[in-house]
Amino acid sequence: MKMNRLTTLIMIAMVLGVIVGYACNTMAGGPAAAKEIAGYFGILTDIFLRLIKMIIAPLVFATLVVGLAGMGDSKTVGRIGAKALGWFVAASLCSLALGLLFANLLQPGANLGVPLPEVGAAVGLKTSALNLKDFITHVFPKNFFEAMAANEILQILVFAVFFGLALGHLHNQAARSLVNTMEEVVHVMLKVTDYVMRFAPIGVFGAVAGIITTQGLGMLVVFGKLLASFYIALAVLWLVLIAAGYFVLGKEVFRLLKLVRSPMLLGFSTASSESAYPKLMEQLEKFGVKDRITGFVLPLGYSFNLDGSMLYCAFAALFIGQAYGIDLSLGTQITMLLVLMISSKGVAGVPRSSLVVVAAVLPMFGLPEAGLLLILGIDHFLDMGRTATNVLGNAIATAVVAKWENGIDPVEESLAEIDETLPVPGDDLVPANAA
Repeated sequence: MKMNRLTTLIMIAMVLGVIVGYACNTMAGGPAAAKEIAGYFGILTDIFLRLIKMIIAPLVFATLVVGLAGMGDSKTVGRIGAKALGWFVAASLCSLALGLLFANLLQPGANLGVPLPEVGAAVGLKTSALNLKDFITHVFPKNFFEAMAANEILQILVFAVFFGLALGHLHNQAARSLVNTMEEVVHVMLKVTDYVMRFAPIGVFGAVAGIITTQGLGMLVVFGKLLASFYIALAVLWLVLIAAGYFVLGKEVFRLLKLVRSPMLLGFSTASSESAYPKLMEQLEKFGVKDRITGFVLPLGYSFNLDGSMLYCAFAALFIGQAYGIDLSLGTQITMLLVLMISSKGVAGVPRSSLVVVAAVLPMFGLPEAGLLLILGIDHFLDMGRTATNVLGNAIATAVVAKWENGIDPVEESLAEIDETLPVPGDDLVPANAA
C-alpha cells in the first residue's frame, strides 16, 4: 500500500473516529455506559496491537543479523565503522536525552487521566520492582526460542549480535547462503509489515473513537499540544546537530545544509527516509564526499543513526506514561533511554519502525501497550518531522566521518548546483550495500 494512500485512510479513520466517538459520548447515559461502548472499539485496537507484536521478534532478529553479517572485517572498514558508530551513539544518546528533557518540561500528556487498562495495571505491578541488577541479567537470554516466544526484544538483540558477527566471520559457501536466506527473510518481513500497516486505519478508528467516547473532544487539544511540543524538541535537536557538524566541518556545514534541503523535503513530504536515500547520496557526492565513504557510512546510518526517531521514541513513551498518570522516576527514565538506545537498532528501515520500538519497550516499564493508539492517529505528522531529522542527521554524520578520513574532495559550487550526479575521478566505488 502506498504511503500516501495509507495516510489518507488514517486521516479519514481519525475523523470518523472523532465523529463516532463524540456521538457515542453524547448519547451514552454516563461514564459506565461510555466505558462499555469504548470496550467494543477496543476490540479493533487489540487486534492491531497483536499484529504489531507478531512481527517484532522475527523483524528484529533478521534485520540485525543481516546488518552485522555484512559489516566486513578489513582494517579500513573497521576504522571507518568505529568512527561512524561513535558518532551515531553520541547523536542517539543526545536525541533520546532531548526527548526525555522536553517531554518532562512541556508535559504534553499531563492531566489527561486516561483510565489504566487492567492488563496494563498488571504489567505495571510486575515491573515496578525493576532494578539495575535484574535488568542487566535479564538482558542475556537463557533460551533463544523462549525469548522469541515471549517477544523479549533485548534478549533477541543479544543473540542476534553473536549470531550476526559469527556469520560475518565465516566465508564459506554455506555461510554466504545463510546470509542470503536471512536477507530474503528481511524482505518477507518488510512485506508482512506492509500488510500489518494496512490495518492501521482500523486501529486508528477504534483508538480515536474509544478515547473520544470516554474523554470527549477535549482529547483533540492534547493532540495539538503533543504536535507543538514534539516539533519544538525537533527544532532544538536540529540546532544541536548543526552545531556538532560546525565543530568538525566549519562553515562548510552550511553548504551541506543547502545541498540536503531537497532530500529533507522529500523525506518530510513522504514520511519515508528510504524515498530520500538516492537523492541524499547524490547531494553528498556534490558536497565532495567520496563514494567509498558514502557507500559505507550512509547505509550504516540508516540502520544505526535515526536521530529524529530516537527523540520520538523517548518523547512518545513519556507522553503515554503521562496520559495514564504513571509517574516514572529519573532512574527509570534513564534506564528507558538506554533500552531505547539498544532496541531501536534492530528495526531501522522498517515502515513506522518507531511504533514497533515503542510497542516493544512499553511493557518493560509498566506502560500500557494500548497507549500506542493514543498517538497513532497523528503519527504521520510526527513521522514527517522525525523523517526529515533522520535525513539531516545522516547527512551530517556522513560528511563528518568523511572529513575525519580526508574523504572530501573539492567541488566547484557551480557544478554542485546541477541536477545530474557528478562523477568523482579516481575514487574507489563501493556499492551502497557494501555495509
